[in-house]
Amino acid sequence: MRGNAFHVHRFAADAEQRRHDSPIGFGVFQTPPDETRDAVQAALSTGYRHIDTAAAYGNEREVGEAIATSGVDRSEVFLETKIWISDYGYDETLHAFDKSARKLGVDQIDLLILHQALPSEFDKTLDAYRALEKLLADGKVRAIGVSNFMVEHLTRLLDTATVVPSVNQIEVHPYFQQREVQAFGAQHGIVSQAWSPIGGITFYRDGEHTSTLQDPVIGEIATAHGKAPAQVMLRWHLQQGRSAIPKSTKPARIAENFDVFDFELTGEQLAAIDALDTGKRGGPEPEAITLESFGRDIPEA
Repeated sequence: MRGNAFHVHRFAADAEQRRHDSPIGFGVFQTPPDETRDAVQAALSTGYRHIDTAAAYGNEREVGEAIATSGVDRSEVFLETKIWISDYGYDETLHAFDKSARKLGVDQIDLLILHQALPSEFDKTLDAYRALEKLLADGKVRAIGVSNFMVEHLTRLLDTATVVPSVNQIEVHPYFQQREVQAFGAQHGIVSQAWSPIGGITFYRDGEHTSTLQDPVIGEIATAHGKAPAQVMLRWHLQQGRSAIPKSTKPARIAENFDVFDFELTGEQLAAIDALDTGKRGGPEPEAITLESFGRDIPEA
């Protein structure tokens, strides 16, 4: 693994260490602000130590409040957030850090990433990443990265970047695996971090499979291990070297998603899940991300 403090992705040898250095993070995408505090506190009580939010989620303040009142020392929590495209540009991104840090109630953010590439105005994307590099150099963030970047975006970024992104957070689940993007990241030392890791974004899709949780292949593997389908999918991510950011507001589900360190999938089982890839993206197409369609003001702290 690359350094710059991206320690949550180390696979730890013993159970107690795993609780603190787990590659399983906790996400709060689409979690209403008034539910976010309880969800994050439940996650921290369970043992999660990596919390993932974003300026565009509108719940950074509640994430910060949950961490501050959790009884878990701030130094034990790996806090990740994202800059939205409306705040791209060098000075704008520096200010966006200030907004997020104030809402989160912290002086330093552990991992700060760009939420999307902005293909039609990629110079703004590059300026935003240059601001992340400045924040890293100044010690205001401990690691930097990107999200939803395709190979062409990463290639253009690496042409000018002085710091290789620690992570690329992308949609990865059994039905959409983005192997080319993952392979490019691995080649350059960029960790693939899966959002929608159990395919939550597929649950509303029309077609043969409406939910990965109902997939017969995954279900058979789950039965063989005495585990839930979601646990099998998360284990699949871990054994293939990805970080995964599941989300839930239900304490039982939050705990279940973290209980994935006591079994191992066979090579045949991993291959069977690999074979489920449909190539169909659930999230927006990266090329469709424009300020006109997706821009929104991120409020001041």
